[in-house]
Amino acid sequence: MSEAARTNPDVAQTSSAPRANASVHPAWVRLMRYCAELGHGEIEKLKIQDGLPMAAEVTTRKIKFSP
Repeated sequence: MSEAARTNPDVAQTSSAPRANASVHPAWVRLMRYCAELGHGEIEKLKIQDGLPMAAEVTTRKIKFSP
C-alpha cells in the first residue's frame, strides 16, 4: 500500500480490492456449489439479473473416461 493510502482513510475505502468482511450473496454460493458438484461440464446459458445468477438454462455434464 502506498504512503498516501496509509495516511488517507478515504483512499482505502474507495479501493476496488475485496474487503475481508464482505459476504457473498447466497445465489452466488449456490452457483459455486453447483459448479463444484458438477466437476466437469459446461453451462451453456447462464442468466444474470441485477448482478446475480438467476438460472442455468442448459447444462451438459461431461464424463471423462481417460485419466
